[in-house]
Amino acid sequence: MPVAAQVLRHASDHPHRLAVCGPAGELSYAELARRIRDTAADLAAPGLARGALVAISLADPVDQLIAALATDLAGGTPLLCDPAWDERLRAAIPADRHLDSLPPAGTNDVQSSAEAGTPAQRAAAWPHPEPGDRAWACFSSGSTGRPRAVVRTRGSWTASFPWVSELAGIGPGDVVLVPGPLGSSLYGFAAVHALAVGATALVPGRWSPGSLDEQLGRATVAHLVPHCLPAVLDALDAMEDGAPLRTVVIGGAALPAGLRERAAEAGVRVVSYYGATELSFVAADADGAGLRPFPGVELQVRTLPGQALGEVWARSPWLAEGYLAGAAGPLRVDGDGWMSVGDVAEPYLSGEVLRLRGRGDGAIQTGGATVVPEDVEEVLRSVRGVGDVVVVGSPHPDLGAVVTAIVEVGAGTPPSRASLEAVARGGLAAAQRPRRWYAVDSLPRTSAGKPARGLLSARLAGDDPDLWRLT
Repeated sequence: MPVAAQVLRHASDHPHRLAVCGPAGELSYAELARRIRDTAADLAAPGLARGALVAISLADPVDQLIAALATDLAGGTPLLCDPAWDERLRAAIPADRHLDSLPPAGTNDVQSSAEAGTPAQRAAAWPHPEPGDRAWACFSSGSTGRPRAVVRTRGSWTASFPWVSELAGIGPGDVVLVPGPLGSSLYGFAAVHALAVGATALVPGRWSPGSLDEQLGRATVAHLVPHCLPAVLDALDAMEDGAPLRTVVIGGAALPAGLRERAAEAGVRVVSYYGATELSFVAADADGAGLRPFPGVELQVRTLPGQALGEVWARSPWLAEGYLAGAAGPLRVDGDGWMSVGDVAEPYLSGEVLRLRGRGDGAIQTGGATVVPEDVEEVLRSVRGVGDVVVVGSPHPDLGAVVTAIVEVGAGTPPSRASLEAVARGGLAAAQRPRRWYAVDSLPRTSAGKPARGLLSARLAGDDPDLWRLT
């Protein structure tokens, strides 16, 4: 069943229940269903091939959900994009259709066969979904000038919903806070799952600590990345009348020591999980005892002789189909259906706890997002005055790391920080944009001529005078 069809069913059963609340207002399930049907009819009117990729570039998170669910209902594959991307980047998206606006509420006069008759007749008129249909696509963290979108089948996308509901205890009576961009697979999944089960989704579109008092006055469940949890717990401590929040679902990075216990003291249960955009859910920790395989997942940690650590490989019904348009990325597949994105862990035996040790591909973990340095470098090399550039992660007490760019300028005039940041804003997602900028006359290189990332990171840590800050 498409997620949109589940939302329409909730609208029929509980039309006045609040479905979604965003920066521009609220919609009941009946109002949300109407907007979904209007937009689906608008998409279908000129013809939408089954599985067609629809790139959605809308700023408002409620509009994003309407567009994604309408695409789902019409038989297409929604792909949420960053509306701040420039035309060059948008043109590189391998989409069949681009959706930049929605039909105004209540003014769509398109009356296709899918809009006529009873609710049951309307539902029957939409394309009949199959488990193997493409049903969702999202950009893996780090996609930039060469967009790398991961595509999921309907079965891999929606069949995990009941397991997530059970692990986190999410049901129709919940109000689910999703305080981040829905283009992120973590937050996009959370919002759509909430609507699929008939809950209320609070979707502010971005993390805003200043709005936590209002949000926590309503939310019973929150989906967060680890660095947001302390602010939530601080806000709870300051609320004199208490708050209804009972569960926090944590993904995107490892949970720092002590936070689960602090949350328990506030009466909040923490459910953490490990996964990747390409692998979906891999392991979960619902009680603090450690990460164990998510339902339906088989795990291996493949180590080479003499190595203390190995790569995590997973096999499950939740794995993605792969990258759209043959894009390159960290995902690898073997002949037996196992997949890996290069994450590193201690040796693992079935029945034990999975002990992750980090990324094996040089990716930067920053505030719950994974940034691939090569993707950022490709965009920054287009700036006049940049001979070459290397991107590394610099330690940060709250975010884990921040993206740091070291620009090679040679004997020329260094580019201004303003010009670099302008290009970053147009071609990079927020998590990918460097927070720190340095310049160097000549990058250190390996014997093969490649930039020596490890040496650069060490030089940064040692305050090498040959590296200077761009201001």
